[in-house]
Amino acid sequence: MTARRVASALRAADKRAVSRTPASGAGALRQDRIYQAISDAIIEHRLQPGARLREDALAEVFGVSRTGIRKVLQRLAMDQLITLTPGKGASVTRPSAEEAREVFDARRMVECGLMRQLAPQIDAAALAALRALAEQEQQALAARDQSAAIKCSAEFHSQLAVLAGNQTLASFVVQLCSRSSLILAVYGNAGNLGCDCTDHDRLITLLEGRDGEAAAAFMAQHLDAIEGSLAIADSPQTTPDLQDIFAAYRG
Repeated sequence: MTARRVASALRAADKRAVSRTPASGAGALRQDRIYQAISDAIIEHRLQPGARLREDALAEVFGVSRTGIRKVLQRLAMDQLITLTPGKGASVTRPSAEEAREVFDARRMVECGLMRQLAPQIDAAALAALRALAEQEQQALAARDQSAAIKCSAEFHSQLAVLAGNQTLASFVVQLCSRSSLILAVYGNAGNLGCDCTDHDRLITLLEGRDGEAAAAFMAQHLDAIEGSLAIADSPQTTPDLQDIFAAYRG
């Protein structure tokens, strides 16, 4: 991905952040909860790339109208987590090999630069927050909770961007991490989380030492390792059991 295309994507991410400002009211709050539930299911690989998301089935699962579900699906499509196809409906986005390479190119360009920006200004509270996330990730791995570990890993990278203080870049990194989770689901081996959680500990140590250049270099190595762990392989399109996946939502 060229610098010009990254800049274009950043502008698009900024516009999405503005357009996603939640409206007031109980209906908007419910839509936000449904959006988060579906987003989490995608990022945690409970909904696989290519899986169809039928409006009527989702409306039944969440107990809302198809109009409300349609609004949520439009938000998810804006974040590139799902694809809306005329005449076919919604499905979880399945990134191509080219898109996968572009996402990691963009992550290297953005996240390595953020390490140089973050290292000189990071404080004890920020370091503690990062250590807490890294600890949660290790606990999830120890418990063999792959979904939780994937989510913790994405949150760790997103938090690094937030702490650097650039909200536009932070919004872009959140989107890239979400798309990386889809890429792992398509091209990763079974049980592959992408991130080695010990790498996150190493990043924290480098940031604590205020060594921005070393942190940037290690971030590049870390992202290279994730991309290098992937292998292009076809996976069949599935029809998910939405009642089972979102059982916790209904309480």
